[in-house]
Amino acid sequence: MPVKLGSKLSAECEARIEVIPLIDIMFFLLASFMLVSIGMVSLKRVQVNLPTATAVVAEMKNNLISISVDKAGVIYLDKTPVGATELALTLKTRIQADSSLRVLISGDADTRHGDMVRVLNATRAAGIQNVSFEVRTIDAKDGAGASSSPKP
Repeated sequence: MPVKLGSKLSAECEARIEVIPLIDIMFFLLASFMLVSIGMVSLKRVQVNLPTATAVVAEMKNNLISISVDKAGVIYLDKTPVGATELALTLKTRIQADSSLRVLISGDADTRHGDMVRVLNATRAAGIQNVSFEVRTIDAKDGAGASSSPKP
């Protein structure tokens, strides 16, 4: 008996790769990675109750160090508690590595003025001139605040 090399299945029943479900999965993965990466951006900062301001301009946060001061006066450098002298030393080493470094200071609305001046003094002593303070803007509709920072 001779062996037939052809398929007994018709052309409609042959196996094929469906591309549309693969495209859907890729879009889902892309959206998931985008949401996770957006969520990771705010992990570097300590949550503080920001004071409000009416005349501010939002600023891009590239090449930016985040310094936060809570209402107890504790200083955080990218979520790590530091002292004023340690802050100045760390900022000096970072400004030597990158001369275009910028600092964003965010303080709680109940933070004492002296604590904020101490942080500002430490950044100026390190040689950093590009310093911004983060404040919350007041929306005209509902009075709710959104976080932004003024230009230095």
